[in-house]
Amino acid sequence: MHELWNGTIKTLYLQFYAVFTITKDRSGAVQLAVETEPMNLNLSFEQVRLNENVLSAKGIDPSGQSYDIELTFQHQTCTGSISLPYMGTVLFSGEKGRGASLNEKLQQYGETSVQENRYWRGKWIWDVRQPEEQANNEHRLVYFRRTFHIDESISPKLMIDISADSRYRLYVNGKSVSIGPCKGDMHTTYYESVDVSKHLITGNNVMAVKVLRYPAMEPFRIGEGGPISIWRSQSAGLLVEASLRDENGTELMPLHSDASWRTYRHQGYRHVPKQIIRWMGGVEEVEGNGAPQGWEFREYDDSTWEHAVPFAETRGFAGILSPWNLLPRPIPFMYEEEKQFVEVTKATGVGVEETEQFLQNRLDNTSSLVIPSRQKIQVDLDAGELTTGYINIRMRNGRDAKVRLMAAECYESHESTETQRKKGDREDSTGQLMGEFDTYIVAGQVNENVMDEVYEPFWFRTFRYVRLEIETEDTPLELLQLSYRESRYALEVKAKFESSDQELNKIWDLSVRTLQLCMHETYEDCPYYEQLQYAMDSRLMMLFTYNVSGDDRMARRTIDDFYRSRQPSGLLQARFPSVEPQVIPSFSLYWVDMISEHFEFNGDLQLVEQYRPAIIELMDWFHTRLTDDGIVGVTSNRFWTYFDWVDAWPLGAPPESVDRPMFLLSFMYAVALRKSATLLHATGWSQAASTMESRAEQVCNALRKLAWSEERQLFRDMPGLEIYSQHTQIISILAGAIEGEEARRLMERTLDEPIHQVTLPFSYLMIQALKKVGLQHKIFGLWDRWRVFASQGLTTLPEMEVNPRSDCHAWSAVPLAEFPATILGVTPADPGATTIRIEPHIGKLKWAKGNVATKHGLVEIEWRIEEYQFLLKAKLPVGTSATVKLPDGTEQTFRGSETFSCTISQN
Repeated sequence: MHELWNGTIKTLYLQFYAVFTITKDRSGAVQLAVETEPMNLNLSFEQVRLNENVLSAKGIDPSGQSYDIELTFQHQTCTGSISLPYMGTVLFSGEKGRGASLNEKLQQYGETSVQENRYWRGKWIWDVRQPEEQANNEHRLVYFRRTFHIDESISPKLMIDISADSRYRLYVNGKSVSIGPCKGDMHTTYYESVDVSKHLITGNNVMAVKVLRYPAMEPFRIGEGGPISIWRSQSAGLLVEASLRDENGTELMPLHSDASWRTYRHQGYRHVPKQIIRWMGGVEEVEGNGAPQGWEFREYDDSTWEHAVPFAETRGFAGILSPWNLLPRPIPFMYEEEKQFVEVTKATGVGVEETEQFLQNRLDNTSSLVIPSRQKIQVDLDAGELTTGYINIRMRNGRDAKVRLMAAECYESHESTETQRKKGDREDSTGQLMGEFDTYIVAGQVNENVMDEVYEPFWFRTFRYVRLEIETEDTPLELLQLSYRESRYALEVKAKFESSDQELNKIWDLSVRTLQLCMHETYEDCPYYEQLQYAMDSRLMMLFTYNVSGDDRMARRTIDDFYRSRQPSGLLQARFPSVEPQVIPSFSLYWVDMISEHFEFNGDLQLVEQYRPAIIELMDWFHTRLTDDGIVGVTSNRFWTYFDWVDAWPLGAPPESVDRPMFLLSFMYAVALRKSATLLHATGWSQAASTMESRAEQVCNALRKLAWSEERQLFRDMPGLEIYSQHTQIISILAGAIEGEEARRLMERTLDEPIHQVTLPFSYLMIQALKKVGLQHKIFGLWDRWRVFASQGLTTLPEMEVNPRSDCHAWSAVPLAEFPATILGVTPADPGATTIRIEPHIGKLKWAKGNVATKHGLVEIEWRIEEYQFLLKAKLPVGTSATVKLPDGTEQTFRGSETFSCTISQN
């Protein structure tokens, strides 16, 4: 017997949708299970009696209150009564079958209704009640387990929804299946949903979670508080929603986070702040004694662990909000792939050859590396290229040995310091590695059943090289495995680029890997030092991603991240998510660029509409700060006046900007006003669009009057000073403050005059200005600044050209935007790239070919020069059309695939 009935139980305060599952086992005993939505009433029954068409049962809730239920069945309908604690007896009716779930009922009103009306059956749990006294200055590593049994006759299904404060890794039967939660903020806590059915087995199973709690402190203490980019509340916690079900979807066992979970706190886990990576917090020191080795496997005995303490629901009553406002993860899971080191570059205390032999054979466990007692070794391992991942080491015996792991980007000069780097050939192993050590103190034999110890720092590390240092005590240490799991955003690289210039090809490859390593749960300025999502960097990375992949999921979450960073005034934070708020007024304007360029590449009007009010509010913030002369005045010294890392601008702007306005900010504001006007007009807000366009004209008129130097024929950087930069000239052109032949001549002077020069990221804007004034041929000379990187042993692009801090900084990957747009010549001709423009610029190249991603598919381009003929083959995605402009100025429109040619003059 197996029957499903559903009913609607209406109480004074809430209406519940209930599903009654009635089964009879082989002995004839009747069992009743009840699931309720939106809240779980936690009803479980004993003394179930079935007398013809009447079922009655008694139960006791978790607080000890008793209740009764009676169901009367008539063909396909039923009636019943239930006595609920504190609610009295409630009558209800229903029908046979599971019926429509609450989600299905809400679905007709949209997915938002489903999500916002979700009730979680799991509770927030921890090993002690939250918040803890004196806990906000310490990192806590706490383990959780929930065991369950699956009968042989069952085809089980298990979907897990999970979140934590601050970070977790989830295992099922020893297999890592999820890590998170995806980075959120004070308004949003993300949860992951993962189907783990394929990892279940007949018999005993386990869900195992380790949670690292970062301290919450205000004001935030950099270094002590862990990663700035990871939000946390005043309370630690784990939340799990999981129901073991059969193939029919019937719940067999609730596995939600509650007091039935077991928990253990590792007292030997310590965080050590480090200055060089202070934005990340620091490193770990971990005592092997007390670390529950093998805890993630089902065989582990957790009988001595404490029961978890439920301390909070996922929502309050009558509109009281939780500290964790839950939303589903907005981007895919990070990819993880097992990797091994390719070479030993240095070794002391142990042989290079025997270490390399150990590394090569470790996958099939055919060798180990034994470190004798009272021995010190140091080994430098090469991953072959810069990467991001989880370093792990497996070992045996060696009680009290100290194992230290340092992740480093490169070798650098012995003269390098934390504050003044000196870098040349990154592969020159006669130099030094700079970084900080994670430390693990070996326990030795763990217990009779677990012989091996595994240590893996909780957070991923960034490295080309890893230094391993081991110092043994009285017993030898046997190394069994040393490897890493590469991890990052699963960016599908669809674009390709190749040309007759091999250095450009190398630059393209460096750019692609740089972008990949600066994408994890957000865009990141750099993966080694900060892992922060800055507006300036992210705006560029979004453009790179569109061309390389066509994937806009990260871009969408980034736009939304900065939207949620808004201050009450309308100004945005410069980096977000971040537990340490920072405001750079110029960076707020890049958010308008993000939305404008997303519209250009994806054509999503609904996204633009979502952010229209915030765009206007941001533009109004700048408008209210216009001086009587019509320019943006001096911004508050609570904010950071930053534009670019120019040598003469030690903090990103001229020192004189402390007490006078930068014309550059006004020009940037004018650019943002014009883009805002375009977006507002496209979405039907024509009056607001006209206001923005009018404001842009007024600002440009003021700047032409105040900033223009007749003598230098350039725009000044500030009032009353003869200081000039490329930045101000470039943005004046993009703002439309100067146009036509005058703009062209200004751009030529910008390239020739001895004024402050733009750095690598700002060169993207220089290229846009060159295009606007018809000086595309000048772009090829700019790539010379990238050529040096091809000969420095780099596998990614650095933060700046000379002695950079970071060797992987995605704002330098400008070729990802401009090789497709300039050399291959592919750009959107309308919002969403349904119409495409193809206008290759050849420079001194003999040929070029590649693919450019769009939302519709790949645009395939191949061109070459044969004698005086330019030959072009182009293939478009289905449903698109293109206009081709050849080097001789002729234009043609086509669909599908086409070949074009024209006669050109010799270079």
